[in-house]
Amino acid sequence: MDLASIKDRWIEKIRDFFSRLNWKNIFLFVLFLILSFIFWLMLFFQRDIEATYKIPLKYTHIPDDEVFDVALPDDIEIRVADKGSEIFRYTFTLKDSIEIDIARYKEERIKNLQGSELMQLIREKLSQSTNLKAYYPVNISLATSKLQKKELKVVFDGVITTSRSNLVADSVTFLPATVTAYGSQNQLSEIQSAVTEYTLINNLKATSQLRVKLMPVNGVKFVPGEVDIYIPVMEYTERTFEVPVTARNVPSNIDVKFFPSQVEVSFSVTLDEYRKIAPEDFEVELDYLEFYKNGNGRVDLKLSKVPSTVRNVKLSPSSVEFLFESR
Repeated sequence: MDLASIKDRWIEKIRDFFSRLNWKNIFLFVLFLILSFIFWLMLFFQRDIEATYKIPLKYTHIPDDEVFDVALPDDIEIRVADKGSEIFRYTFTLKDSIEIDIARYKEERIKNLQGSELMQLIREKLSQSTNLKAYYPVNISLATSKLQKKELKVVFDGVITTSRSNLVADSVTFLPATVTAYGSQNQLSEIQSAVTEYTLINNLKATSQLRVKLMPVNGVKFVPGEVDIYIPVMEYTERTFEVPVTARNVPSNIDVKFFPSQVEVSFSVTLDEYRKIAPEDFEVELDYLEFYKNGNGRVDLKLSKVPSTVRNVKLSPSSVEFLFESR
């Protein structure tokens, strides 16, 4: 039996099953089910209901140079009683946080938020008909202690990559370049810099300014907690020169021959600097006193002169053979 026949057979069975259903009875059942739910909902809205909710707490205007002696709670749990309609509404409205203005309570010399002060903040979120039966915590300590401060240089932790024809043209900088760290004297003595969170910045095509966060340190507060990183990016092109290999500090009775005598210097340079760079700007000058004892007759190459405007300088080959001849 082929697939088409099997499909037709099952379609026919399904049609036969649904054709035998009593749709009138099903419709009436669904209708009564909906009416029952509406009736139950009306009864729920009129009944007295108790419920428990958690309301987030938001602390504002906290002095930078102070720390709380006791950790502040993130939310407050309340138990309320009211008609079902109000309880249902609270399911959506009590997600907004209660704002606690620290500066205001410091001015009023209130170090412990409790009693009528705390109840007033909660009551602002509730209807007048709602009975506030209980809440926890029953008090919030606002006592603080003064912190020491220290100016720290911002250091980047991460990786920056550019698109194929671009390179980072200069050192990255931060805005601001320094931040203020607040903490105990012992904590601050162990910190020498403010390090950013590990950040991957990929495929930059132009100079960019991005926001990065500082890595948190337990018990220390950074102000600001975020900085802008400024990354100068420029378009670069590749260029290559042939540069002779020379030696200095060679005795007057000896000649040094290098094989090969010239090496290829390849580098990246901005389009603006492209025509300003000449082969004479590069030198591969080796110190005779550093390689004359090499038993294998080979010396590694390094540039003794290179323009500051070029990037990704490479030598090919990276080492050459040498031979001494008497004059």
